[in-house]
Amino acid sequence: MKKFAYFPGCSLDKIALSYNHSSVDTAKLLGVELQELDDWNCCGATTYFHVDQLLAYTLVARNLAQAEKAGLDLVAPCSACYKNAYFTNKYIKEDPDLAEHINFALEGDDLQFNGKINVHHIIEIFVNEVGVEEIKAKVTNPLEGLKVAPYYGCQIVRPRKDGENLENPHFFEELVEAMGAEAVDFPYRLRCCGGSLIMTSRHAALDMVRKLLQNAVDSGADVIATACPLCQVNLECYQLQVNDEFGTTFKMPVMYFTQLLGLSLGLSKKKLGIGSELVSAVPVLK
Repeated sequence: MKKFAYFPGCSLDKIALSYNHSSVDTAKLLGVELQELDDWNCCGATTYFHVDQLLAYTLVARNLAQAEKAGLDLVAPCSACYKNAYFTNKYIKEDPDLAEHINFALEGDDLQFNGKINVHHIIEIFVNEVGVEEIKAKVTNPLEGLKVAPYYGCQIVRPRKDGENLENPHFFEELVEAMGAEAVDFPYRLRCCGGSLIMTSRHAALDMVRKLLQNAVDSGADVIATACPLCQVNLECYQLQVNDEFGTTFKMPVMYFTQLLGLSLGLSKKKLGIGSELVSAVPVLK
């Protein structure tokens, strides 16, 4: 069984518990152990990097140091957590001065980070470490007839890695197809959901959500699959506000891809947290 240091992050510890549980349980079925990182701390999200960049990197580096101490690569399900961890790891390896400052701070916690591990988003573990063909072979409950809009969001492909098709990725679609579902053509799949813009520019943020929902509807999707807790919140929780603001009638279920994957592998809806959505996915899953 492949083993990784699992960094759930703050969202999965509270509002995105279904993403947390479905990630761990589904990974286990596919021969991957996600060992929760010991004594992890918040990654600082997006805002802290605009307040104090050095301290923000140090905050993230503490988690990386814990993973390195355990001798395991780090895995994050949240796209923002993943981006922060990925770039902190990258910059520490490239900038000796930054590494020196960060490690000086980490001494207070009896930690040191030397950049000897890699950082992965959890969807990369399923696609690259397990493999789409292996997943397809283990599907026992194919999601036939379900039309899924795979929503990458703007963060997963932001770290520019060699060999990736950054402008037109297909790995999410391939994963959806492996589940037995149909991945619809979703042109807006890389657009930002508005992130935390809802706090500072409500109308602009709701308009971004509206466009994404409308594009999913126009694509013929039954459900949107996401790989980020903030994207899930924005696309699902603000549908009522979008409808009020723009006179629309959206009622689009928004699920974590791990819930759909777990369902295709035979896990129960209850175990995967299906049924707890604000916009119920149960009707389209029948």
